Amino acid sequence: MATGRTHRPATRSRGIPEATVARLPLYLRALTALSERSVPTVSSEELAAAAGVNSAKLRKDFSYLGSYGTRGVGYDVEYLVYQISRELGLTQDWPVVIVGIGNLGAALANYGGFASRGFRVAALIDADPAMAGKPVAGIPVQHTDELEKIISDNGVSIGVIATPAGAAQQVCDRLVAAGVTSILNFAPTVLVVPDGVDVRKVDLSIELQILAFHEQRKAGEETDGETPAAVPPVAASAGTPPHAAPANPGNAEDTEGAEAAEGMAAAAPTAGTGTSTGTSTSSTGSGRKGPDGDVPAVMPA
Repeated sequence: MATGRTHRPATRSRGIPEATVARLPLYLRALTALSERSVPTVSSEELAAAAGVNSAKLRKDFSYLGSYGTRGVGYDVEYLVYQISRELGLTQDWPVVIVGIGNLGAALANYGGFASRGFRVAALIDADPAMAGKPVAGIPVQHTDELEKIISDNGVSIGVIATPAGAAQQVCDRLVAAGVTSILNFAPTVLVVPDGVDVRKVDLSIELQILAFHEQRKAGEETDGETPAAVPPVAASAGTPPHAAPANPGNAEDTEGAEAAEGMAAAAPTAGTGTSTGTSTSSTGSGRKGPDGDVPAVMPA
């Protein structure tokens, strides 16, 4: 089997879009599950549903691979597994180093999914001298002083960074200088790399924050959708129109209006005694009580 140094995937030279490349592992995971169940063929609709994409997008993605399936039959599962694995470079051995063997690094070292997909953990590296020689997942941890030699001896082109954020850039620089051209970064920081070096970032806290945003949105939509409790009607004096709004007692203009209303009330005839000359406002239309009686809700200009 070829090693990671002798061959590079041809996805860029063949013009496969990055978005399609990002979906190929989803298709491969679904196809692998079908293969384990001895399913010989699968339709585009069934495979798309298993991969979480729509069938039109799946057919478009597969057209970049030169695979169009058979009308009325679907896609050959085993052939697609091989075809996608080859396109992703998984038909060869990829030695990987993991730098930073804390809780996360140790968990990654113990993850069985790497080996089953062609990624061999060649070395575990840590800066703590106390960690040197200790086995993690059956592999002895080596000190960072040996990083360059480890990469050269094992033909490593993929490095995994699981260090604290403050050490990640320095580790990245050393990996690149030693010949690593692809980095999977778990450190919560942005790495600066030269052209020709690919970096994929995995930040679990960012993913949780995005989920928290959606949860907050959903909670807000539920609150907005609730029916507001009925407001009990306010008791009004006889003749009070239902739309009359009380004046704001803290507003200076309302106070001035109330004083003017009192003067007008004194000059106006008592309600029910007849009509008055000029413009008049019925005191029975009041929405608020003043010092000397009802104050009209709406004052004349």
